[in-house]
Amino acid sequence: MRSDNGQVPTAKKKTTTVSASPERRRELLDTAAEVFAAQGYNATTVRRIADEAGMLAGSLYYHFDSKESMVDEILSTFLTELWDGYDAVLAAGLGPRETIEALVTESFREIDRHRAAVAIYQKESPHLAVQPRFGYLTDSQQKFERAWLGTLERGVSDGVFRADLDIRLTYRFVRDTVWVAASWYRPGGHHSPEEIARQYLSMVLDGIALRE
Repeated sequence: MRSDNGQVPTAKKKTTTVSASPERRRELLDTAAEVFAAQGYNATTVRRIADEAGMLAGSLYYHFDSKESMVDEILSTFLTELWDGYDAVLAAGLGPRETIEALVTESFREIDRHRAAVAIYQKESPHLAVQPRFGYLTDSQQKFERAWLGTLERGVSDGVFRADLDIRLTYRFVRDTVWVAASWYRPGGHHSPEEIARQYLSMVLDGIALRE
């Protein structure tokens, strides 16, 4: 690993990390996530994260051995929670429409909990996934695609969705429509994640034109 200025780290920066309290570790990761989301992974330095956290860069190395470790924990925590929710939905035996509704709602709940992590995942996954350490990003994307495409295909087969539906195009539209919300959504706003999900689902599943 190299330091922020491109030099080989000193022995001090290779010091074994120590355990912070779960609350403090979460605070540091939340700060790092906001910086990564705003500046991009490559442009972010450990020094910048430390500045935002109100500590010296050297002190941050006592908690994390690199910015790679930080982004790894940010993304893996987000995806673990996402799949806990998704797996529960997929195992519930719901109909195709109800499954889509539940997946969209769960997605907005995750944006509410991990807005910065979602933004990082969208922007950085293609670059990070080529590293063995981040192979789980590709695995998650493939699993995500199977879940949504499978549900849409089941809906067409069951006569719940239109027979002429382009499954893959629909999947991409719904996926992008939902996750782009991370670029503007702010927790604690006027609308809850569930309320936003209901509005999105109304537009996606029922359209916006008046029905006669």
